[in-house]
Amino acid sequence: MVKTKINSKSFLIINFGLLVTALGTYFFLIPSDLAAGGVTGLSIIINRLLPQIPIGLIMIILNAGLFILAFIVIGKEFVGLTIYNSLLLSALIYIFELTFPMNAPLIDDLLVNLIYGILISGVGIAIIFNQHSSTGGTDIIAKIISKFTHLDIGKSLLIADSIVIIGAISVLGIEVGLYSLLGILVNSTVIDKSIAGFNTKYQIAIISEKDDIITKFITEEMDRGVTLLNGVGGYSKSEKNVIHTVIQRSEYGILKKKVMEVDPKAFIWVNLVNEVHGEGYTF
Repeated sequence: MVKTKINSKSFLIINFGLLVTALGTYFFLIPSDLAAGGVTGLSIIINRLLPQIPIGLIMIILNAGLFILAFIVIGKEFVGLTIYNSLLLSALIYIFELTFPMNAPLIDDLLVNLIYGILISGVGIAIIFNQHSSTGGTDIIAKIISKFTHLDIGKSLLIADSIVIIGAISVLGIEVGLYSLLGILVNSTVIDKSIAGFNTKYQIAIISEKDDIITKFITEEMDRGVTLLNGVGGYSKSEKNVIHTVIQRSEYGILKKKVMEVDPKAFIWVNLVNEVHGEGYTF
């Protein structure tokens, strides 16, 4: 079972992600009939076949079935927050409909609408996924696929949305269908790259004659773990300690400044890492 821990900061981040997702979806994808995956895309297709049924009602019916599936497979904590996210996303789109009615796309260019819609909504979905949550719809299917296959969430979403593409080509036409396919491919990449960017940490290695002072600063002032490796200088043949630590991107400037103050001759190298497991980091 996946447990979703939520605090006030995470809750605000999720709500911001929902707002970003709604903006990209409502102003760029929906007016252009771009069924770029998800329950929204599937609802657009069904609405075209059954125009007497509102898109919102179709979304509610589809999401209800997926919520039951998620409750069984993933767990009630995930489902509870997902229901909230789904309802708020639908409400935001409805508010936009009342406030900014769209009778036609903002720009009469499918490709431009696709690019902006996918980039904006993809970043929003990535923000939500990064908080271990979901907007419902095919996100739930993607979460289940990711759980059992360990695929990246973007690739799992690509698999889950494949059925939408088939429907888009059949119902909305080959042009819109192919644009929708392009949108799903780009969407999966945007989500994975965005999540990787959110989770990027700095792996730092430092060689310094003042390793004891630097180590104390990292462990006591920055509250980060340190591993000391014994090394030998290739030229000097003198023994040295190599300080290894992993820190947040925002902490790098602080550490670099301290190291340069303590030992201007210190040698530092940095690697980017996208996943860290262990004490002091959530995952």
